[in-house]
Amino acid sequence: MKRDWRRIYEALVVGRSAIVGKGLFSGSRIPKGAKIGEFEGEVIGLRESRRRAKGKRIVAIVELERHAIDATRSPRGFRFINHSCDANTFIRCTADRAEFYARRAIARGEELTADYGESHHNGKLACRCGAARCRGFI
Repeated sequence: MKRDWRRIYEALVVGRSAIVGKGLFSGSRIPKGAKIGEFEGEVIGLRESRRRAKGKRIVAIVELERHAIDATRSPRGFRFINHSCDANTFIRCTADRAEFYARRAIARGEELTADYGESHHNGKLACRCGAARCRGFI
């Protein structure tokens, strides 16, 4: 039986991160493969997305095929998912949304992380994830 992702989502908690700033933490155990939730925010154009991100260290924007989602002002917690080179979640992007799924079982209280992959930092921002095989840069 599939677990309702909304229950997982409602149990998420924003708190102080050991990686950087604030982070998003699981409020309950999350099984491997479970949908955790969706990145929510203002829908903007790709050009506007790049303008907003330019020169900023911390950005809460996900670019999709034809538009981007800017969660900078969103009250939802997915904007607080920090990067890790050994992430416990993955992002599934469609033409219209960015969804987070558990890459492995996640313990209650564990910080949720995602591998940002390509970002506006272009490998120039030092990574602070602390993973054993950290690439060193985002």
